[in-house]
Amino acid sequence: MNLVEEIAGGLCKVLFPIEDRVYFGNSNSVVAVCTLSSVKLLGELANSNLMSKINIAGRLLSENKGIETLVRHVVSNEKINTMILCGYDAIGHRPGHSLLCLHQNGIDNDGRIIGSHSPDPILSLTNNEVTRFQNQIRIINKIGETNISDLKSEIINET
Repeated sequence: MNLVEEIAGGLCKVLFPIEDRVYFGNSNSVVAVCTLSSVKLLGELANSNLMSKINIAGRLLSENKGIETLVRHVVSNEKINTMILCGYDAIGHRPGHSLLCLHQNGIDNDGRIIGSHSPDPILSLTNNEVTRFQNQIRIINKIGETNISDLKSEIINET
């Protein structure tokens, strides 16, 4: 990352503070839910009875560090085998798009997510971590869906 990117990232943290929120539900569940940039949807899920059907729910705002954290958490929990990807994909960074590309295509020799159109889709994941993620997780692509009622059936059907 160059100096300009570091400064811009620091300014974003000050001007647009977004708390890191991850909610843990039923540790025996096989389902993870990623609400992308839809923080309101994440809060609705966290405060609903659906958390009894969800192992973990969180958001994803970046196509690099965020995806690395998500992948490492998922592969560290072998119970999770399904991820419901929902909510709005952050304009510009498009981490949802990059996550789908990672799952489908993997990374190249420089750690770049193959097929991603995000500005900085470079990961420090190992090939082994990517392969484990690809083999362990089935992603249900509901990008754009922000209605908890419409996600309920997907969550319940996976448990």
